[in-house]
Parts: sequence; C-alpha cells; structure tokens
Amino acid sequence: MKAHFLQFIVDSETRQLLSDGKEVHLSPKAFDMLCALIGRRPNIVCKEELLELIWPDSHVSEANLNVLVAEIRRALADDAQNPRCIRTAHGVGFAFCGPAAELDKEAARAATTRTRYWLVANGRSFTLTEGENVIGRDPSCQVWLDDPDVSRRHAVIRIDGADGASIADLNSTNGTLLGRMRVKTEKSLNDGDVLRIGPIELKFRDGGEAPQQTRRIRRKGV
Repeated sequence: MKAHFLQFIVDSETRQLLSDGKEVHLSPKAFDMLCALIGRRPNIVCKEELLELIWPDSHVSEANLNVLVAEIRRALADDAQNPRCIRTAHGVGFAFCGPAAELDKEAARAATTRTRYWLVANGRSFTLTEGENVIGRDPSCQVWLDDPDVSRRHAVIRIDGADGASIADLNSTNGTLLGRMRVKTEKSLNDGDVLRIGPIELKFRDGGEAPQQTRRIRRKGV
C-alpha cells in the first residue's frame, strides 16, 4: 500500500513514512498500526483486531494500543482533541479520519522525489498538489490551520500544471491577504509570495526549475 495524506506518504513496501520527502521515524508496531488504519479508512478498527494484527503471538494489554496511537499522533502532529488523522472511538477502537488517496507506483515515485509547490508557516510546510488545495479550520482541509479566526473553508489554492498556481478567497469571515492586498478575485501566485489567512502568515514556495522572468522597472523621469 502506498497512500498520500496531508504532506505525508506512507509506503508499506519500503516501510517508510515520509513528510515532504523526508523520512519520519515510527517504531515497527506503530507503523503497522498506521497502515492498518489507513487501509480500513474510514471504518473503525476494533481493539481486538488491532491486538491480533500487531501482536499475533502474544497476549498484551489494550493500553499498548494507546501508546502506539500517541506515537503516531506525535509523528503526524495530530491532536487527540481535534483529530485530523486518528480518531478514537472510545471503548471500541480507532479510525483514520483524514482524507487519503492511494498512489500507483508512478504517482508514488513522483510524489516522493519532487515537490513543486508548498506553503511554509511557523516552520511547518504543507505540500500543494494538482487541483484544489483548500485552506481552513476544518480538519478535512488540505492545509489545516487550527485557529478560531480562520474560517472552516477560508481560501483555496489551485494548482494547474500548465498555468501554475493561483489563490481565491472562499467568502471567509476575516479575508485573505496576498502581500498587503485583500484577495477579492482569483490571483496568481509566485515564489516567495506572502499570504495572510486570518492571523496566520504563510509563504508560498515554487520549487520549479524554470527561472522567473526578469521584469524591467522604469525609473522615474526616464
């Protein structure tokens, strides 16, 4: 299984969890649990089934599952109170609750080797993929910003292989800024552009190899 979610890729064949192409460490049993939950998404996997899967020849306490879930959440920067990846069904089991897509071998190789577009905020990066990347407070958003001043679906960045990247506001309460200008209509994005989503500042990055076109600036009086 190869699956992509948020900025992560999980590959059960190579037993790797990658975040923007960089490997994230998980213990073997935590990795097995993550794969099991993703494979059964969005269904709940009961505790008995997880124990049998992860410790097939041993009798262990259910508390060990909580330890593994805590490890996975740390690796994914997930919040137990407002989960975007791992949901607890108290007394029953756990489920993978976030959006995820399985990748074929070609898509997985492309996703792990090169990321063209991403956002950076407070030292954290968000990979942007082809199509629509919704920014908002809703945990299902591709760019999840957990702040009360961010609308649930605040803005969207559209990635088009031919036309590059653009941003549009989604009728948010506090608006979207591109530089110092409020986004009222869809605007194109360039490497280094600064966005403000509510109180949160993000920098747009374009890792494309094509050099930016040099613009001539006329001096006053010339």
